[in-house]
Amino acid sequence: MRVLAAIVLLAGLGSGPANAAVEDEIKARIQPVGEVCVEGQDCGDIPTSAAPDSASSGPRSGEEVYTNVCAACHGAGVMGAPKFGDSSDWSPRIDKGMDTLVNHALNGFNAMPPKGGCADCPDEEIKAAVEHMVEAAK
Repeated sequence: MRVLAAIVLLAGLGSGPANAAVEDEIKARIQPVGEVCVEGQDCGDIPTSAAPDSASSGPRSGEEVYTNVCAACHGAGVMGAPKFGDSSDWSPRIDKGMDTLVNHALNGFNAMPPKGGCADCPDEEIKAAVEHMVEAAK
């Protein structure tokens, strides 16, 4: 019985103010870093939809599409992609004609996925990017 009383007394010693401070520190470290708010639910002052994009001034130029999408592979020749500005890479492709090049860009060819992976790029932007790359290789 005395042993049980000693254990109860010792256990009570660990619940003082110092232990409470440690517990508070632990709680602060493991609290969630964010919250999920679903559109349509009341989430206080958290916005639930993205701000509308600024008005588009029309399709992006071929240079813009190349820089934002195509350069990832065509800049370094990844997986056999013809390198930007390299006429020896582009000449045999250019010889096949612009319609073939645009078709390959839109539908994918060899390791390149359709539209170079830019699913939200309109066809006209992809065509402009192809024209930009061809022009740079001449």
